Amino acid sequence: MSKDWLDDISWNEQGLVPVIAQDASDGTVLMMAWASREALAETAATGRAVYFSRSRGKLWRKGEESGHEQTVRDIRLDCDNDVVLLKVEQKGGIACHTGRRACFYQRLENGQWTPVEPVLKNPDEIYG
Repeated sequence: MSKDWLDDISWNEQGLVPVIAQDASDGTVLMMAWASREALAETAATGRAVYFSRSRGKLWRKGEESGHEQTVRDIRLDCDNDVVLLKVEQKGGIACHTGRRACFYQRLENGQWTPVEPVLKNPDEIYG
């Protein structure tokens, strides 16, 4: 019997692994989230990004509320086996709950974090 691919991942004390979501077409880093074993197994089985919400303590199927699902094109593991990279197609072009394309929209300028990416859709319109 072959070893389960999930056993190769170095899970943290909470049984989670950091996951980076990257746009499969242009390489933009869209977001970082956490995945449990169950979340990553479902991601691989369905081809849709599933994370673990630490604040809600449950699986988070990306786009379940916003409609901004991520279709997974490639799953990779880093050299230390402790970070997963998902190359995804981002539905609707918005990955961030702030209504921006990516979560990394703030740049350090003169000792302050400055938003440098536009809001594409008001979060109130996304989440109601």
